[in-house]
Amino acid sequence: MAGLLLIDIQTGFDAPLWGARNNPHAEAQAARLLARWRETDAPVIHVRHLSTEPQSPLSRANGGTDFKPEVLPRSSEPIFEKSVNAAFVGTALEAHLRREGIGKLVVCGLTTPHCVSSTVRMAANLGFLVTLAHDACAAFPENADTSWNRSLSPQSATSVHEAAVSQLHGEFARARSCDHILTAGS
Repeated sequence: MAGLLLIDIQTGFDAPLWGARNNPHAEAQAARLLARWRETDAPVIHVRHLSTEPQSPLSRANGGTDFKPEVLPRSSEPIFEKSVNAAFVGTALEAHLRREGIGKLVVCGLTTPHCVSSTVRMAANLGFLVTLAHDACAAFPENADTSWNRSLSPQSATSVHEAAVSQLHGEFARARSCDHILTAGS
């Protein structure tokens, strides 16, 4: 069975400043996957984002680095901490996966276009076979500075999520629902 990689499912993503996200059930879906992996004693890996920006909801100072209760790590499950988007940068994640003989990953977490996407892309480029559990991920509306192109407008959380998944599917990962993964395997 593939390793389950849970990315940044942290309380800091509950902060109102992010806006209303798509898929309010992402944590419940991730919990379903986690339960199956634990039942079968398959490898589970957690990733936590530690922002270096003091005002970030994902900084230790603001208390947003705690894992959400649905996916609390067990003491036997490794946790890799990062301060950039990709979970492979500045961590021993790749070395851990290779040492444990994990060549396949099922990835889920927050947020789809940022840390999930960056990690999926790197994993694929490093030679891992990746399945993206798209309904165990979520995104927020994109309200970025569009001053460089005034014809751009903010994007909804759903369109941001769907664009990220479609850009990953086929080239970097296979996008699958949790139901599919739990029924047919990764």
